[in-house]
Amino acid sequence: MPVILEARDLVKRYPLGEGEVTALRGVSLQVEQGEFVAIMGTSGSGKSTMLHLLGGLDLPSSGEVVIDGIGISALDEEHRTLTRRAKTGFVFQFFNLIPLLSVAENVALPFLIAGDPATRHRSRIDELLAMVGLSEKANHRPDQLSAGEQQRVALARALATAPAILLADEPTGNLDSKNGEAVMDLLSELHQSGATICMVTHDARYAAHAKRTIHLFDGRVVDESVAAAAH
Repeated sequence: MPVILEARDLVKRYPLGEGEVTALRGVSLQVEQGEFVAIMGTSGSGKSTMLHLLGGLDLPSSGEVVIDGIGISALDEEHRTLTRRAKTGFVFQFFNLIPLLSVAENVALPFLIAGDPATRHRSRIDELLAMVGLSEKANHRPDQLSAGEQQRVALARALATAPAILLADEPTGNLDSKNGEAVMDLLSELHQSGATICMVTHDARYAAHAKRTIHLFDGRVVDESVAAAAH
């Protein structure tokens, strides 16, 4: 299968006082089309830093990220932003929904940001809301939803433009175990239908849904495992 996401020798340093701290130390990774990859590690291992670099939210100190054949690390900010919008969907631990917008309007946000009227994508929005089981709450505000429902809205929004890859940063981190499993079941269903997913988690139960797990420690890949049978 073609490689959708590739990291080549990523290094990331941050200034700290008069010195610096190194969050990633030469990490390389490939994610093929249709794969579900989990990145695991303890707090401070560099896993969220890595996901932000993979999605173009931040730039590496050295190394390169290639998304669907496009090397994003060398792009200027405008073109990197446009590539990120077109090629990636993000789900975060905190749902980042717009409080004043309805559920349907939040899902439509990627279209609105691109200057594309939501009315042109009504069927797509309806399809996504049905997929996450929230059709009847299309007109609700985020504060009228449970945490699990809010994360499902965030997931639908991330999928709005049918991105080449879905990047999820601790998507269950703000949920109880029941809602966490519900979100993971949705991700597994997406994977089974052909979606490419790269997820950061510290929880082995959730990583077990992935086909392949990359283990980070102190900014380096220290292990990689392949599931005998994906969920």
